[in-house]
Amino acid sequence: MNENKFQKLFLIGAFIAFAGISCWATSESLHLLLPTLPLMLCWIITIGFFVIASIGSKMVVDSLNQNIYLEKRGLHLFGGILILIVFWLICSMPTNTHTFFFRSVIDAKISDDVAMTQNYLNQIQSDVITQTMIKAKQTELRNNVEMKLGELKAEIMNDANPGFGPKSKEILNDFAALLNVPQIQPLTYKGIGSIQERERLYNAYREKMYLLLDNRLLILAKELTPPNDNHIKQAKTDYDNLELIKRYIENEQLDVNDAVDIATIAEKLNVGYSTIKSYSQFVDFKNDTDRANYLSDNPITKVKRMISVFDVWTDFLKGEYAGHGFLFWVIISILVDIAAFIFFTIAFKKTDY
Repeated sequence: MNENKFQKLFLIGAFIAFAGISCWATSESLHLLLPTLPLMLCWIITIGFFVIASIGSKMVVDSLNQNIYLEKRGLHLFGGILILIVFWLICSMPTNTHTFFFRSVIDAKISDDVAMTQNYLNQIQSDVITQTMIKAKQTELRNNVEMKLGELKAEIMNDANPGFGPKSKEILNDFAALLNVPQIQPLTYKGIGSIQERERLYNAYREKMYLLLDNRLLILAKELTPPNDNHIKQAKTDYDNLELIKRYIENEQLDVNDAVDIATIAEKLNVGYSTIKSYSQFVDFKNDTDRANYLSDNPITKVKRMISVFDVWTDFLKGEYAGHGFLFWVIISILVDIAAFIFFTIAFKKTDY
């Protein structure tokens, strides 16, 4: 009698141990998703759901046990399966997997998300893209002017048709279009002249074009420079805030496994995402995936997606977590719950034969 009592106490204790692990994981997942929900309330909901799921597993086992008397065996089986689907397969197992997986990858996920967001914010605050655009446009203009100067020199120095003729005037029109001026008046020139005179004529035109070019380069830089530096100030603020987040995590002032702290981290990242989207013209995205993530109609940070059990499972089903061990945590979650169900079923099994 005492042996049976000890055995039952052991089974109940084992059930409580495995159920405790499962309930902890589920409550953590629920609290991550809803950080404003008190953790105690999450535990109450979770324990209630798990006890119901355990009863469902026992109903299935009892309905399959032909050695006991059970009314409406088929209904008992159907009810047990339905309870398991709703309270275990839809609630407990996915949330358990989410918590286990979240804790295994969240450090790397935060590091990656913060680093990439800071990289793009740094591009904005340092005005890298604006300066790159200005240099590219200026280089293109210089090259085009040099090419036209080569054409002009060839036309002026052409021994077969020396001097400044109709073709040279066409080239001056091309210069006017390049340098964004109404027109360029031909310089005074008398006759064909010697090679030295034609050389002096070409040099005079080259000096004139360079003066117009210098003026156009200054205007071009002004045209491409934003009228204000609000984007630089905002990007710097967001960059510094993320730098603080990194420091607080290192100093353990922020706990990446705490629902409230991770919500704070996600919020700071979200602000950075919004700034990048607002000033995307100053960003050179690493790839199309990043461009789509940051410029989405409703950008969701990588960390924010990790908080949500729904998003994590959606990403897994899309193949996002291949090689990250997600299936391992699915198996662990299933085994923990099944162990708890087995201990519960044995502890409270029917013994009337």
